[in-house]
Amino acid sequence: MRQRGFEFVTGWEQWAVLPRRATAASAGYDLAAATGVTIAPGASVLVPTGVKAYMQPDEVLYVHIRSSMAVKRGLVLTNSVGVIDADYYNSPESEGQIFVALTNRGTEPVTIAAGERIAQAVFHKYLTVDGDTAGEGAERQGGWGSTGRGTTTK
Repeated sequence: MRQRGFEFVTGWEQWAVLPRRATAASAGYDLAAATGVTIAPGASVLVPTGVKAYMQPDEVLYVHIRSSMAVKRGLVLTNSVGVIDADYYNSPESEGQIFVALTNRGTEPVTIAAGERIAQAVFHKYLTVDGDTAGEGAERQGGWGSTGRGTTTK
């Protein structure tokens, strides 16, 4: 049985890079830009990775900026930390493609090359409170940023 991992989004195989850990002690899997992009000072962009993640229902994938992007290039994650829910995998609008929302806080444009590592993704188990009934019978209908809107009941 598959536990967790990454796959290419349909049609992105030739541009995307499957995430991997750089060392045996690395917690994060490096996410790379599937396309090149230039981010103007003060601007924010969604950078496609061309990959999606599958995991267990009680797991989440957190996306964090790579230190080198923040310190050396002045980039931050627009949303501070990305949260990829288990039911985002194969979602209807985007097939579950992971996008990295980057903001340039510097004074010069920053160019990211296709294939460049921009973020790291870490799988985590999470806990719920007693009596939690969130999502009972609901199914995700939207894509990126859609949790809590457009769900349908089975």
